[in-house]
Amino acid sequence: MKDCLFCRIVNGEKEADFVHRGERVVAFNDIRPQAPVHILIVPRKHIRSINDIAEEDEPVVSDLIYTAQKIAGQKGIHQSGYKLVFNVERGGGQYIFHLHLHLIGGW
Repeated sequence: MKDCLFCRIVNGEKEADFVHRGERVVAFNDIRPQAPVHILIVPRKHIRSINDIAEEDEPVVSDLIYTAQKIAGQKGIHQSGYKLVFNVERGGGQYIFHLHLHLIGGW
């Protein structure tokens, strides 16, 4: 989707501060962090929202969560605790319509 901000980041058309680049997902620092650690974990495949996940996307969803766990360990927040947040649709706070997982912590 050429107008999707996260697709442009995934495709290297827009700059981001990457902390992970995997086969199915990438992760980068949020430009408006809500905590000392605020990372967005984004599938390379454009999936509009949680409501648009198909059965074939199961490995992608698994990678989102596993990558969050891995990054939390790398950032040293795995013991103190962190939040994983999916915002779903406009009423749930989703403003960029490309599935993404927020990893938030470090307080």
